[in-house]
Amino acid sequence: MPKKKTAVAPSSNEAPKTTPLSWPRLTPLIPSFDLELRTVLGSEIVAIPKLFTATLCNTYLAFLQKSISLTTTPGKPKIGEAVRVNDRFQITDPEFAKTLWEQSGLKDVIGRKGEAMWGGEVVGLNPNIRIYRYRKGQFFDKHYDDSVSLSFGSPPVPCRTTWTLLIYITGQSDGVVGGETVFYTRPRRGQEVVVEPEKGLALLHKHGADCMLHEGRLVSEDGGVGKWVLRSDLVVKL
Repeated sequence: MPKKKTAVAPSSNEAPKTTPLSWPRLTPLIPSFDLELRTVLGSEIVAIPKLFTATLCNTYLAFLQKSISLTTTPGKPKIGEAVRVNDRFQITDPEFAKTLWEQSGLKDVIGRKGEAMWGGEVVGLNPNIRIYRYRKGQFFDKHYDDSVSLSFGSPPVPCRTTWTLLIYITGQSDGVVGGETVFYTRPRRGQEVVVEPEKGLALLHKHGADCMLHEGRLVSEDGGVGKWVLRSDLVVKL
């Protein structure tokens, strides 16, 4: 039975951009057979260290800093939404989502686990790409991530998202202090799983009815660049 949700991620009032960006090539990369799918918590949270190399992260950081306009989210959420104070950008970009899925090593690593792990046959990544930047003093309060339904592929087929994908573009090595992604396994007892913002790390966790309560803790020092995160979702066939 779905858990009672106390707060969800705020919906954006701004429509995603649709003009494609000239994303940098995904190079250099670690070969997919050298990537590790690390269990963080059972079958609910997993991580892929160094999905993006440090060099690739630096390339993407420089690109994002000069190529996109970020919007600061309002501090006062709607009823039922969590407080989120950060800078964000979103774009609908099926081609980049396809490139990220097929060329980064994600497709190969995700394929090591069966469909039961991911909630169905994974066909790619959500083309709604989001970029988050957390500067000093910014955070994302406790919330749940919802699943979304969408038509996917060509020809389009009914699909839904089942797992959140976060790729940390910056982290502790850039002077970021705080900003941990924290999951509450037993919220009433304060039991938690803490994931540090590690540069190049891909973090995946179940969302929708199976989502765990989680938060992005306050960034106390941002190293002059901030905590940058690339966000998408795993998409499975219905």
